[in-house]
Amino acid sequence: MDTRSLPDHSSLSRIKLFLALSRTPHGLLDMATPALAGVLCLGKLPPFKVIVLGAITAFAGYTAVYALNDVVDYRSDKEKFQGVSPSHSGHDLDAIYVRHPMAQRLLSFRDGLLWATGWALLASLGAYLLNPVCLAVFLTGCVLETLYCLMLRISYLRTMLSGAVKTLGGIAAVFAVHPDPSLGFVIVLFLWLFCWEIGGQNVPNDWADLQEDQQIAAKTLPLRLGLERAGLLILGCLAFAIAMSMVLFKLSPAPLRFPHLLISLLAASYLLLVPAYRLYRTRTSLHAAALFNKASYYPLTVFVVVISSLLL
Repeated sequence: MDTRSLPDHSSLSRIKLFLALSRTPHGLLDMATPALAGVLCLGKLPPFKVIVLGAITAFAGYTAVYALNDVVDYRSDKEKFQGVSPSHSGHDLDAIYVRHPMAQRLLSFRDGLLWATGWALLASLGAYLLNPVCLAVFLTGCVLETLYCLMLRISYLRTMLSGAVKTLGGIAAVFAVHPDPSLGFVIVLFLWLFCWEIGGQNVPNDWADLQEDQQIAAKTLPLRLGLERAGLLILGCLAFAIAMSMVLFKLSPAPLRFPHLLISLLAASYLLLVPAYRLYRTRTSLHAAALFNKASYYPLTVFVVVISSLLL
């Protein structure tokens, strides 16, 4: 491996390495998803106690699950660094500090395991206090994330597990604020987040990792379908996700009016459709990383729109 292509990590503090392990910048953006789901379900802000406990639980949950990904993928991640250096380091939101610090021997496996376990225990406690159903949802997410990682060389259909995992934060938030939510609301929420994750996160990320995944014989949708069909899949998933967001807004008791719907559509076009179309046309890993990064801001943007409808 050409070590000249790797960034200098000597200045990274130990805490930044743990934050890198949990992709904390991305995790903080992901916290907007359960917040958004809870507000859309209630149509208003939940009680202050639920907000505080929910925020702590969401942070712990995302921190644990992202770290779990690197713990389970430890050996395959090490293989990636033994060959071609990561193709989109520096362009990926998940690589703000450093990618896969355990695989690069910047953190020990034991440290990573203890970090993931500690946050998982805190998330489990918080989820149980919010609603035992939330605990079941969180534990299901941990199991699915583990299976997703273990299927790296088995099947490209592992992407479906990734889509399901990303919906669980929002679904848990719904049960945290409402003991008996509408089944229709939960189904539409699932479809919305599932398609956003597939089209805006998982497949673009695999596309950006194409060279590395070929090196270790990974099974991914871009490798299985080819870049043209993968690009069409991304566009289709994101278009469907946007349609589901409009349905979800109609089902929500939140006071969302035409200006809010219009702003949401414009934001979705800028953050999802435009970069997805650019990727389809160029088929480059750089544009795949750009789509991944922009799509990561989509839940937060919609959350701001929804909160503005409550406050203004």
